[in-house]
Amino acid sequence: MTILAAATLLFLVMDPIGNVPLFVTILGDLPSQRARWVVMRELSIALAVLVVFLFGGQVMLSVLHITEPALSIAGGLILFLIAIKMIFGRPGDVFSDNVEGEPFIVPLAIPLIAGPSAVATVLLLMAREPERWFSWLIALFSAWLASGAILVFATSFSRLLGRRGLHAVERLMGILLTTVAVQMFLGGLHDFVATF
Repeated sequence: MTILAAATLLFLVMDPIGNVPLFVTILGDLPSQRARWVVMRELSIALAVLVVFLFGGQVMLSVLHITEPALSIAGGLILFLIAIKMIFGRPGDVFSDNVEGEPFIVPLAIPLIAGPSAVATVLLLMAREPERWFSWLIALFSAWLASGAILVFATSFSRLLGRRGLHAVERLMGILLTTVAVQMFLGGLHDFVATF
């Protein structure tokens, strides 16, 4: 996998377009300057979490005796479920009514940015080719930067595209993510069968 492909995959699983309505709703009561600062703080926390999993995930996988095919199949299933939600779900359903005050770590950093699919993806990248850690770090940082650019200006982005535009873009991203998820699942299944 190339750096561009890995960055694109990570960008899709971080789902910044789908998170725009959630960020706007959750941060709606804060002044715009404060809201931007909160988004930047949460983005930094999410990046730190993903970097920890990128470099420390191998140890965790070996301690739990999780094989690469198992991780690939589980990652594919998680991505598939998230892709289905992106295609058929309604943005704003999750966390929109139960967050009061200024959010800290939950739900913006985790799970909206550094969610299970993003964690599974960085784990899988390192499990397959650990010697390319610098490439995966560049891919992660690039995807994070692109996602951050969208989320910092979530309110402006939401106004620009409108509700229907956001739904359309998220569904398109969901369709792309579905194919990636199926490929990841089939790759893990192939690797599992090959061990016999």
